[in-house]
Amino acid sequence: MRKISHAFNFWYWMCLVVIRSVPIFPSFILGPTRKMPLTASAMDFFQLFVPDNVLKNMVVQTNMYAKKYQERFGSDDAWIDVTLTEMKAFLGYMISTSIHHCESVLSIWSSGFYSNKSIALIMTQSRFEKILKYFHIVAFRSSQTTHSLYKIQPFLDSLQNGFDSAFRPSQAQVLHEPLIDEDPVFIATCTERELRKRKKRKFSLWVRQCSSTGFICQIYVHLKEGSGADGLDALKNKPQLHSMVAKSLCQNASGKNYIIFTGPSITSLNLFEEFEKQGIYCCGLLSTRKSDCTGLPPSMLNNSATPQSRGQYRIRMKGNMSLICWYNKGHFRFLTNAYSPVQQGVIIKRKSGEIPCPLAVEAFAAHLSYICKYDDKYSKYFISHKPNKTWQQVFWFAISIAINNAYILYKMSEAYHVTRYSRAQFGERLVKELLGLEDTSPTH
Repeated sequence: MRKISHAFNFWYWMCLVVIRSVPIFPSFILGPTRKMPLTASAMDFFQLFVPDNVLKNMVVQTNMYAKKYQERFGSDDAWIDVTLTEMKAFLGYMISTSIHHCESVLSIWSSGFYSNKSIALIMTQSRFEKILKYFHIVAFRSSQTTHSLYKIQPFLDSLQNGFDSAFRPSQAQVLHEPLIDEDPVFIATCTERELRKRKKRKFSLWVRQCSSTGFICQIYVHLKEGSGADGLDALKNKPQLHSMVAKSLCQNASGKNYIIFTGPSITSLNLFEEFEKQGIYCCGLLSTRKSDCTGLPPSMLNNSATPQSRGQYRIRMKGNMSLICWYNKGHFRFLTNAYSPVQQGVIIKRKSGEIPCPLAVEAFAAHLSYICKYDDKYSKYFISHKPNKTWQQVFWFAISIAINNAYILYKMSEAYHVTRYSRAQFGERLVKELLGLEDTSPTH
C-alpha cells in the first residue's frame, strides 16, 4: 500500500527556480591511489585486496578448526596442517570455476568436459577436499560475538579497507543488487527441486558502485537472522530494509558531495533529506508501488488523464528537492536534490531520435546504463562453486568482486598497455600465479 502524507502543501509548482548546479566535486581525484609498475602481475592487483596476511590468517584459522573438529569427532589421520602455498592453490582452484563455469570444482580432476590436467597435478583431489572440509576464516565464536556474520566479518572488513585505500571513486555512484549469473548448463539440466534450493539464499547482497568505472566501493550483506520482526522475510520489499541498506552502504560517504543513484525500492523523500544533511546528494527512480511515498504530493503520483506527448514533464519542488514526472510511452517519476529541474537534457533513442527531458532524467539513464553494461560483462566471472553454508557463499561472492575490482585497477594502470589481458585472461593469469605455475603467456 502506498504511503502518502497529507503534508503536500509544502510542495509547490515550479514558477521561477534558481538553477542549482551539480555539487562541486574535484574530478582529478578519481582512480587508483597508487601507481603500479609496468611489470605488475594479476596477483599483485589481487593482493591489494587479499594480501598475504589475510591468507596467512586463513591458514591459521583452518588449522585451528581442523584440530578442534578432530578433538570433538575423532582424529583424521589423512589430515596435515595446511600451508600458505596450499591455501593459495586452494583459492586458485576455486577461482578457476569463474572462468570455465564448471558446476563443481571437483570437475578439474575428472575425465569429463571440465577436466583440467594442467592444474590438477598441483594438488590431489583428496587433499583439496580435506582443505575444503576444514576451511575457515574464523574458527570459533568469541563470547562477545552476537553478529551472525562473525565467520566472515573480519574478511569483509579487511576487504573494505582494501577497497577504500586502493581506489577513489567518481562523484556518481549507484546503490543496487549486483547481477550474479547462474551457470546456464546447470539451470538447463537441474531438477525443479534443485533449482528451488539453489535460489533460496539466506541473504541479500547490495553494493555501492562507481558508475564511471564499475569499481565496487562497498559491499553490504543482509542476513535472514530469524523469523522475527527484523528478519529479511519480514523486511523484504519494505522501506525500513532498503533504507537501512542505503545508510549502511553510504556510512563512509558523508561530506564528499557524492551523487547517489537509487532504484525504486530505496528512493524516498525522508532518506534523501537525511542524506543531504550529510553532504550526500541523490537521484532516484520513484515507483508508487515499490517506493516509500511518504511526504510526496498525491497529484504527482497519479497519472494525468490528459493525453501527453513524449518528452513532456511536470515538476514540483520543496527546497532543493525536485519531484519530476516525465512521460515517454508511460509515466516515469524521479526524485532528486542533485540536479536543477530547469536544466535540460536529452534521451537519445535509436528509433525515436532525441527526446527532451530534465537533466536529472538523462543522468539517471546514463549512469544506470553503464552499471547494466558492467553487470553484463563481469557477472559471468563470479565463482561457480555454491556451498551450502551461508558464510561460505558470501565469501566466494566477495572474492569474485575483489577479482573484478582488481581487473578494473589493472585496466587503469600502465601494466595494461604492456600485456592487455581480457577479463578471462586476467583470471587465467591469477589462477596460474596462485597455483605457482610458471607459464606467463595468455591462454586465449
